[in-house]
Amino acid sequence: MDSEKVVRAMARWWQTVSQEDGEGNARNPMLYDPLHDGVVKTSKTRQYLAALIICLGAVSAGTALAWTSPVFPQITKAENSTTGNSTTSNFSSGNSSIANATIANATTTWVSSLLAIGAFFGALPTGYIADTIGRRYTAMVMDVPFILAWLSISFAQSVGWLYLGRFLIGVSTGSFCVVAPMYISEIAETSIRGTLGTLFQLLLTIGILFVYLVGSLISWQTLSLLCLSFPILLLLGLFILPETPVYLLKKGRRSEAALALKWLWGRYCDSRSAIQVIQNDLDQTGADASIMDLFSNRGSRKGLIISVLLMVFQQFSGINAVIFYTVTIFQSAGSTLDASLCSIIVGVVQVIMTLTSSLLIERAGRKMLLIFSSSVMTICLAILGAYFNMKDGGKDVSSIGWLPLLCVALFIISFSVGYGPIPWLMMGELFLPDVKGTAVSLTVMLNWVCVFVVTKGFSTMNEALGSDFTFWFFASWMAVATIYVALAVQETKGKTAGQIQNWLSGN
Repeated sequence: MDSEKVVRAMARWWQTVSQEDGEGNARNPMLYDPLHDGVVKTSKTRQYLAALIICLGAVSAGTALAWTSPVFPQITKAENSTTGNSTTSNFSSGNSSIANATIANATTTWVSSLLAIGAFFGALPTGYIADTIGRRYTAMVMDVPFILAWLSISFAQSVGWLYLGRFLIGVSTGSFCVVAPMYISEIAETSIRGTLGTLFQLLLTIGILFVYLVGSLISWQTLSLLCLSFPILLLLGLFILPETPVYLLKKGRRSEAALALKWLWGRYCDSRSAIQVIQNDLDQTGADASIMDLFSNRGSRKGLIISVLLMVFQQFSGINAVIFYTVTIFQSAGSTLDASLCSIIVGVVQVIMTLTSSLLIERAGRKMLLIFSSSVMTICLAILGAYFNMKDGGKDVSSIGWLPLLCVALFIISFSVGYGPIPWLMMGELFLPDVKGTAVSLTVMLNWVCVFVVTKGFSTMNEALGSDFTFWFFASWMAVATIYVALAVQETKGKTAGQIQNWLSGN
């Protein structure tokens, strides 16, 4: 029996040497696939580690998104503090001080909006950069604006420095919305691709919760310095991660791809078979495709339509509107909780339910969770619209104050298990490597356009149409989302890239 194992090991060794004979790393022992008791084994530990490290970019993005919530009350208070009949300010804008509430409100609006604008421009080139220098080096490069941004904000002496910091944070946020899902989708085994894919949204919510928890306890400068720690940890972590095997194979660096796969999947994985599967997918595509190829190829075009619509549905779910009204709804239910505690409760629920989604994703599947998510959100939004219609109409709603509170809880739960994480996950699954960079960049850009439109248009719609029609507007979007996913989207759980492309291409 022992002699048979030796013979098989020698045969495997010779086959590997023969396949890799022309490469510089051909005789690296790590390239061989040794048999461990005759069984090929893979390890998932380093796949989780790699995904967690790259998703520190999501934590950084989450802290950036939530930063305004505890900071604006401090900044506007500082800008409008009065001494006698004169107004004092901690900031200067150009050569003049910020002197009144109107300017302060305009300032905070721009500080908020610049993140979305920066994210749009950050997503724009990231796909191309990732295809040129690799996913790992792109993450390193785009982490630098995060660090510079928090330094700019932490030591800001004028509003201009806040503007610069928020724009740079937006650039990095938009970039990591592209590169992190790409990296995760290219390192994960099929069996855990869904779980790893939901980590981006999970760590984003953790970043938001971190700011909610500590933001009300410390000064905004100290908070900004604490937020700086996450991109620094990310940069350090990226030095230990390998490039994705998909990118390395795409560049013809087969030996390095095998080494990367061994690092990620474990020494006893069947790297040759895995490399061959990736190579087969690459052989279907050839060289990097142009943006026109993305629209002319049926599979790529359909993948882009699905990915973009899922992002549109995510933003038009009304999540921002519901969170905006959380305090009002809590008060309607007779709660005396202050705004910061309401935000913390919302943040905790989002983290717990996004974690639940990561545990359910490979069991329930993407499609089932999306349909569940949009169906429940449709009902909750419709009820919230009816509640505000009665309340604004002068009817006594004190006896049903608990109803909108229940709707908010169910809405946040359903969003967190479905339309929160899954669009980011599926965005990384629906494209082959030749178009992935371009397609993901376009999808993320349109996502941030939707963020900007919904954020800017919400207050206008609320004033013009009222709270009831605003919630009904978002409810109609979720109803459309339910029908669309039920009819046009197939399950991708457990499917290889080739199988997904066969479905998208109609084969």
